[in-house]
Amino acid sequence: MIHPMAPLPLPLEGITVVAVEQAVAAPFATRQLADLGARVIKVERVDGGDFARGYDTAARGLASHFVWCNRGKESIALDLKDPRGLDVVRRLVSDADVFVQNLAQGAAARLGLDAATLCAAHPRLIAVDISGYGTSGPYADKRAYDMLVQCEAGLVSVTGTPRQPAKAGIPAADIAAAMYAFSGVLAALVRRGTTGRGGPVEISMLEALAEWMGHPLHHVMHDGTPPARTGLAHAVIAPYDAYPTADGGRVLLSVQNDREWRRLAAQVLGRPEWGTDPAYATNAARVAHREDTDALVAEGIGALGTDEAVARLEAADIACARLRDVREVAAHPQLAARDRWREVGTPVGPLRALLPPITLPGGEEARMGDVPALGEHTETLLRAVGMTDDEIAALRRDGVAA
Repeated sequence: MIHPMAPLPLPLEGITVVAVEQAVAAPFATRQLADLGARVIKVERVDGGDFARGYDTAARGLASHFVWCNRGKESIALDLKDPRGLDVVRRLVSDADVFVQNLAQGAAARLGLDAATLCAAHPRLIAVDISGYGTSGPYADKRAYDMLVQCEAGLVSVTGTPRQPAKAGIPAADIAAAMYAFSGVLAALVRRGTTGRGGPVEISMLEALAEWMGHPLHHVMHDGTPPARTGLAHAVIAPYDAYPTADGGRVLLSVQNDREWRRLAAQVLGRPEWGTDPAYATNAARVAHREDTDALVAEGIGALGTDEAVARLEAADIACARLRDVREVAAHPQLAARDRWREVGTPVGPLRALLPPITLPGGEEARMGDVPALGEHTETLLRAVGMTDDEIAALRRDGVAA
């Protein structure tokens, strides 16, 4: 029994996850599980491991994607094409609560590591298959990388400027699939708690990102016209855009109603007469005269420094934000004030990382474990599944384990 004054344990304490994973979608999903207390065993290739390890060297020699998605895991390097390597994975799975894989379409089934096969053998196991387009249909065997799925899901068509579509600057399809895999595991664990049975969980990147396209999808399905690409502007509200300031910054502001427009005109732009001018007094008028409206706002904001513009907007109770670059986000005062940064151990020493956004007040802090070196836990895990010194030596000698 937990003492009433003691912090609550992490919610996934005692849950074991085995993941045959690569790139972003599955690793990001299992990292969420690790942060919440699960033990995550990451199965990697012997010849270089998860290929995300080689994406770049930006994190002091390590790949930024890998550092982001793989803290708190144990790494075992195995050749799954060798029956001995595959046998090790099956032994690990036999004691696991959750299995996750995002191998190329059909690869897991050929190895007998697809969700249906594993759940038939282990009724309490929750097994997650993450794919690009799902296990059936004409796209089932199509290669699926993040940017390709962004195109197929229509995200690129609604992102960018009127002249040029653009992909999202983050791997949105991978992240969408990862977060549905994460929530799918949590839901399946709850169901297992009431029924005693696990079961398959199927996630496709296309379906995950198509769900995130809900607003433009409903717009075009019911109205018949797709939303326009407007860059940082809003398609049906004005002013709602980013405007340059006198010191080289940019401030995004949003006027949601005509009262706010009158406050903006009087208290920020210093031109109260614009608040009642029929050309700008209503949102419909401002949208109809968007170019002129934006020019008026740009003139007023452009005469102010960034700090002064933000101060005036906040004093007038106008929603606003600084347009920050990534370096500025790393120094964001709100993240610092809320103590959201920690250090995570890696093979090259400690690196800064954000606490995960799920905060559980009254409980233990998220477990932000080390980023593993390739095969760092191979020997420990081989011993844990009952292998002898001679068997381990033979696996290493034959290149089945590393």
